[in-house]
Amino acid sequence: MHRIVVLGAGYTGMSAASHLVGRTRRRDDVRITVVNASARFTERLRLHQVASGQELAELNIPDLLPDVDLVCGWVTAVDVDARAVRVDDERVVEYDTLVYALGSVTDTSSVPGADEHAYTLDHAESLAHRLSGMDSGTVVVCGSGLTGVEAAAEIAEQHPGLDVVLLGREEPGAGMGPKAKAHLHDTLGRLGVRVHSGDIGKVLPDAVRLVGGETIAADVVLWTSGVRVPRLARELEADERGRIVTDPALRSVSHPDVYVVGDAAAVRLGFGVLHGTCQSGMPTGVHAAVSIVRELNGKAPKPFRFGYYHTPVSLGRHDAVVQFTKPDGAPRRLSLTGRRAVWYKETVSSSPWPTFRRMTRMPRSGAIWPHGGRYTR
Repeated sequence: MHRIVVLGAGYTGMSAASHLVGRTRRRDDVRITVVNASARFTERLRLHQVASGQELAELNIPDLLPDVDLVCGWVTAVDVDARAVRVDDERVVEYDTLVYALGSVTDTSSVPGADEHAYTLDHAESLAHRLSGMDSGTVVVCGSGLTGVEAAAEIAEQHPGLDVVLLGREEPGAGMGPKAKAHLHDTLGRLGVRVHSGDIGKVLPDAVRLVGGETIAADVVLWTSGVRVPRLARELEADERGRIVTDPALRSVSHPDVYVVGDAAAVRLGFGVLHGTCQSGMPTGVHAAVSIVRELNGKAPKPFRFGYYHTPVSLGRHDAVVQFTKPDGAPRRLSLTGRRAVWYKETVSSSPWPTFRRMTRMPRSGAIWPHGGRYTR
């Protein structure tokens, strides 16, 4: 019996697990185990909606993967020499092949006070509870990347009595073309979001202090600036950001029985290292599953190939912008705004779960992903 263990059941881990089920359902020599913190699937694409107080549908992992062994618990260590995973309740899960899909968490360690005084989308429910008790006040969203933009717009729309400030080093929509960027800024202005530029030096209990000394008063601070990858397997070679370095087939360069996918992987392609998004993460999960089955059949895995396709950004529930991109992520001239962009973004956000279900029933060698990019086996 070949034991395949998938660590993490986010978008990437579920892509790997569901595709493994589809590829091995006629085999009796494979056992698949998924280790995840809970039996519920977290829609990270929608955490900004949760933070603003909206309720999402309940999606349960066992409903999709009834024949897979699900171990609920936090992974505390991975012993790659013993091929064993340790869970917080002292259980040990052994494997022959490991899919490392534990992803990343918001990095609150880079700026003093962020860990003590700021909320993150990793705990979106707590932020929603705090905002629900506020009729007025200032919410400062730290980080002007796309996660910060979506969160600021959602909070401003759902809580019009609050003053929302989007604070970061870069201009919001910096990687977009002129049309998409202009629409993004116009919509933030219409929603009442104030954009402020600056380097954050410290988060205080009631304010955010910039490096130059300027202070912005804040009743609530949401931190969306940067992510980090927890180091649970020190033996696996990693880069300066903690991401595990992979070979072209997405295997750890130091331990080829470990496939690393999603945010946890440092995957180098012709245009550079993949940045952590659902758009690139799901194809890495599928590629790992296909490669594992190839190895079970005595074949060598093929190199991973991928190109970006789009950058869809929600701006509340009634507006959005979609910037189509070149394979390396650079903006094309084409973009969508307004109602068409809302429909497009909603389709993207809703697509993973039905996609996982199709994978368990109808495996394919390649796909055009709703999240963008063409994955080629």
